[in-house]
Formats: sequence, C-alpha cells, structure tokens
Amino acid sequence: MTRDELAVDPVDASKILLGGILESHSPQGVVRVRLVEVEAYRGGDDPASHCYRGRTARNDVMFGPAGHLYVYFVYGMHFCANIVSLTDGVPGAVLLRAGEVVDGIELARTRRPSARKDAELAKGPARLTGVLGIDRVQNGVDLTDPDSPIRIYEGEPAGDIHSGPRVGVAVAMDVPWRFWVDSTAVSAYRRGGKRTRQLR
Repeated sequence: MTRDELAVDPVDASKILLGGILESHSPQGVVRVRLVEVEAYRGGDDPASHCYRGRTARNDVMFGPAGHLYVYFVYGMHFCANIVSLTDGVPGAVLLRAGEVVDGIELARTRRPSARKDAELAKGPARLTGVLGIDRVQNGVDLTDPDSPIRIYEGEPAGDIHSGPRVGVAVAMDVPWRFWVDSTAVSAYRRGGKRTRQLR
C-alpha cells in the first residue's frame, strides 16, 4: 500500500486495511498476517484517542505522516500496533485488532504457544503483535518503505465488512468504528467501563 492510499480518514483507512497483509521480517523468519479486524481512532474530536489532549512524546507518531506504525504498551504487559492515517500533522490511526496467519505459521506458533488453535494465534491486538514480533522497537517504522522490516500490502478483497462499537474503551464506547470481516480470528466484543483505560 502507498502512503497516499493510507492518508485518509481513519474510518476509511480501516476499510482499506481489512484483508490487507501485514508482513514482519526478523532474524527468526517472516510472518504474514491477513487483517480481519481493526478500529478507527481520530485525534482532537475523539475522546477515546491517545491524541485527544494533544501531541506528546508518546503519541507523536500518530500525528503522521501516514503509513507509519504507532506502537504502545498497555496494562504493563502488552504491545498494541496501529497504522497511522490522515495527513502529516493531523492525528489519526487504525488499531490492528486481529488477523489470520497466512505465512510463517510455525514461527507464529512458537511465539504464541498457548494458542489452542491457529485461528487464535493473532486473535486480539496483543496476540497479533506477539506473532509478528512487534514491540516498542518498531514504533515509527515506515510500512510503505520497501526496505522496512514490517510492510503492509493490499490483499484479496475483504468481502462483507461489519461494524460495531469499539472494544474496551472508557469513553465514546458506542461509536461504531470497529470493523471486521467474517473470520474465526475476529476477537470477542468486550464493552468498556469506568476502569478501562484509553487504549489509543
């Protein structure tokens, strides 16, 4: 995918990314995941976004340019990955919630040994980053650069796209900016609440 394709509203970018292939290279090998579930987050007009209160060292990548990976640590134990959208200086990103491992399945299994089925390997944002070997080191990498260790490619058409409330956020809980396609790898819906932290 090109930077121009991704430099759109996160809601539109979400639909473009569904069915796309995220490819991660590491010394251990290559893992490719087909994206089947994502969530859109904007900036100053989205109280569930990391950028709602302005630019910080933590969320700087989310302010663009589009096509970069925004990685953050949550709950002191998990990494989550987002693909930045919109234009340079305007914050917006798409959280990668779930995917199907389409290549590198053996390496993915070693990274997620607790998964009972292959459909569970990347079922959820932390599991997805786990099988791809993504952590804070990859924050800011350019997914549109042919030499990047992590790249995003157009995949097969996603098919019917479903939408519903975002998962696990404490505010703007009913905004229908979670998008998914029919797949056993789609994560379970969990409504947020007062004790749920903002996640993007």
